[in-house]
Amino acid sequence: MRKFLERVMDKVPRMNDESIRGLLRILADENDRLETVLDSMLDGIVVCGDNHVPILVNKAAERLLPLSQAELFEAPLWASMRDEDMAAFFHSVLMDEETVLDREFSIERSSRAFILSLSVTPLVKDGRIGGTLVHVEETTDKRKREARLRRAESLASLTTLAAGVAHEIKNPLGSISIHVQLVRKALGKAASPTVSRYLDIVNEEIDRLNRIVVDFLFAVRPMDIAPINDDPNALIRELAEFMRVEAEECGVELVESYAKDMPPVPFDKRYLKQALLNLVKNALAAMPDGGTLRLATEGTVDELRIIVQDSGTGISDELQGKIFEPYYTTKENGTGLGLTLAYKIVKEHGGEMSVRSRTGQGSVFVISLPIPQRERRMITEGPSQEPDIDACGEGCESEEGSA
Repeated sequence: MRKFLERVMDKVPRMNDESIRGLLRILADENDRLETVLDSMLDGIVVCGDNHVPILVNKAAERLLPLSQAELFEAPLWASMRDEDMAAFFHSVLMDEETVLDREFSIERSSRAFILSLSVTPLVKDGRIGGTLVHVEETTDKRKREARLRRAESLASLTTLAAGVAHEIKNPLGSISIHVQLVRKALGKAASPTVSRYLDIVNEEIDRLNRIVVDFLFAVRPMDIAPINDDPNALIRELAEFMRVEAEECGVELVESYAKDMPPVPFDKRYLKQALLNLVKNALAAMPDGGTLRLATEGTVDELRIIVQDSGTGISDELQGKIFEPYYTTKENGTGLGLTLAYKIVKEHGGEMSVRSRTGQGSVFVISLPIPQRERRMITEGPSQEPDIDACGEGCESEEGSA
C-alpha cells in the first residue's frame, strides 16, 4: 500500500477531480478494512503518538482497560486510566521509553476479578521513536488453566507418594499376619479362650487393613483400560454364575434379562467386571433379609445399558449425591471406595453411571456405555423403558432366565 501511495503522490498534480475522488475512496476503504481488523481482534491494541496521547484504540482495548473515555484522545494514556497501579505503570514505562512484556494486573469489573497482561513496545522509525504500541491480553482463563494443571500435577505427585506408602504398608501387614499364625501355632492347645479371641481380632483387623490398602491402590493407580469388542451379555452371565451361590446364601433371588441381538461393544472385561461386582455386592448388602436382584442389559441406538437393580433398603435423596465420593460409606467395615472405583472404571470407558432409589423401595444402578457408530445399525430393538424401582419388589420378570 505504501508503494502504491508513493506512485500516486507523484501523479497527483496531473490528476483531475474525479481521479482524486477515486483515490480518496480507495484510501477510505483501506482505512475501514484496517479498522475492522483491529476491532475484530480479541486482544486490545493502543497506539500512542510521541506525546504519549492515544491516537488509536481498538474495541477490545476499550473493553478490557479501565479507560476514561472523556480524556482518552486528549491527554497522555496514564491520565485516562481509572486504575492507579496501571496509571503509574504506564507513566513510568512511557516516560522512560521502555520495552515491557507481559506485565500482569488484576482488576475488578462487575464484581469479578480479571487478569490483564500488558506489553509496551516503542514504535521505531528511521532510528527514532515515534510513538508506542500497547498490547492488552486477558489471561484470566489461561491462569486458571495453569493453576488447575499445577494442582493436577501436585495431586499426581501426592497420589504416587500415597500409592508407594500404601504398597509399603502391605509388607509389614503380611509379616504381622504370618507371626500371628506362628504365635497361635506355638501356643497350640495351651492358648486360653481370651488369647484366642485376641488373636482372632488381630487377624480380622489385618484382613480389614489389607482390603483397604488393596482398594486404595486400585483407586489411585492409573488404569490401563484396554477395551476390545466383546459380548456384554456373556459378561453378565459369567458374573451371575459367579455370584449365584452367594446370592442364594443371602436369601436373594437372582434374575437375569438380556437384550436380544446385542452387537459386540468395546470394553475391558477385567475392569468392567470389577465395577459390576462392586455394585452386586452392595446390592446384596442392602438386602439383609433377602429379596430380588436383577441383572440386565438393554440396547438403545446410541448406548449399551447394564442394570443392577435390587429390592433392598434403598438410598435416601440426601445420600444419593454422596455415594460416589471417595471414602464415603454407611457400612461398619466398608472402605468407601467400592462405588468410587466402579464410577472411575465406567468413566474410563467413556460411559456414565446413574442411580435412582427410594428409601425402603430398592435401588437401580445403570451403567451406560457408548456404542460405536458402526455397531448402532445392528441393534434391532428400540429404546427401552427406564427400569422401575418398584419392579424388583414385585418379582422382576425375566426374559431369558432366573435363579
